[in-house]
Amino acid sequence: MNTISISRRKFAHLLGAGAAAAFVRPAFSSAKLSEHIGATGGVVRLSANENPYGPSPKALKAMTDSFGLACRYPDEHNNVLIDRLARLNGVNHDQILLGDGSSEILQAKINGAEVVKVPLTPTFAHDLPRMIAAAKGGLIYVCNPNNPTASITPKDQLRDFITNTPRETMILVDEAYFHYADSPEHESVVPLVKDNPNLIVARTFSKVYGMAGLRCGYCVAQKETMERMRPYQMWDSVNIMALAAASASLDDPDQVSTGQRLNSEAKMFVISELATAGYKTIPSQANFIMVDCRRPVVPLIKAMKEQNVHVGRLFPALPNHMRVTIGKKPEMETFVSAFKQVAA
Repeated sequence: MNTISISRRKFAHLLGAGAAAAFVRPAFSSAKLSEHIGATGGVVRLSANENPYGPSPKALKAMTDSFGLACRYPDEHNNVLIDRLARLNGVNHDQILLGDGSSEILQAKINGAEVVKVPLTPTFAHDLPRMIAAAKGGLIYVCNPNNPTASITPKDQLRDFITNTPRETMILVDEAYFHYADSPEHESVVPLVKDNPNLIVARTFSKVYGMAGLRCGYCVAQKETMERMRPYQMWDSVNIMALAAASASLDDPDQVSTGQRLNSEAKMFVISELATAGYKTIPSQANFIMVDCRRPVVPLIKAMKEQNVHVGRLFPALPNHMRVTIGKKPEMETFVSAFKQVAA
C-alpha cells in the first residue's frame, strides 16, 4: 500500500484560504508546496507563522544534554513525552500519537481523492452547516484558529457540529494556534474526544513553543481511532532532541504565558499602526494577521521582499489580503515602515 505523510501546513495549502474545511473521500494527494522562504542576514521573515522568540531556555538545555543520547533510538523518550501529554490533556497514554511536526497525523493513500472545498462565512468562520451537508463519509478538516485568516469558529457552534456529525465521517480539528486564542468564544475540543470516536485533535510544538525547526507534534483521539492510524506512522520519526526539548518545554511555566504576552503586544502595535493608516485586519486569534490591502496583494508582496521584508504568499480566495506573521516589536516596526512605503 502506497502512503504519504502530509504535513498540516501542506494540507491547509491544499484546501486554499477560502476553504473553511474539506471533506476528503477515502484518499487524497498533495503537491509539494511550501510557504517557507529562506532568509539571510538583514531579512525580516514574517512569512511562515513562526515564533521569533524560539524555544524555552529549558528546552535548549535539554537539547544540549541529549547530545550523548544521539546514538540511541528514542523509544523511551517517546513514552516519557506521551505520558506528559496524556496528563496535560486529561487522556490515557494510548490516546496520544506523536508525529514529526503534525505530519504523520495527516496520512492517506495516494489515490487522487476528491476534495470538497467549503467557503468561509462572511465573518471568516467555518460554515459548519454546509460542511455537514457536503460530507458523506471520509474526513472533515477544521483549523481553529484558522490559517490564513486567524479567525475562529465559535465554541458552541463547533461543539454542536462535532456532536451532530455522523460517526462514519472523521473530523480533524487542527489546534496549532490554540495557545494564542484569547477570545471567550474559543476553546479546545480535546475534552470532546471522550464522547466522539470520530474526532481527532492535532497540536504542535512549532508555534507557541518555538520549535518549528525541530518538528514535533501530536494528536489526541480515542484508542480505537489511534489503532487505525498507527499503521501509517513512521517508526521513531521524532528525533531525540525534539523529544527532549518538548518535554522540557512543558516544565517551563513561562514559555506559553510569555509568548502570549509578547505576541499580543506586538500584534496590538501593528494593528493600531495599520488602522491609523486606513488598513483593516481580520480579527486575529493567532500569531499572524490578515491585512486588507484594498488592492491585488501580489505586487505588494514582491515590493515588500525588495525591502527585505518577507510576508506570506498569495491566498487565491483572498487576493487583496496579506498574511503577516507577528514577529518581535522591532521587526513589526520595520514591517510597518516598509508597508507604508510600498502601499503609498
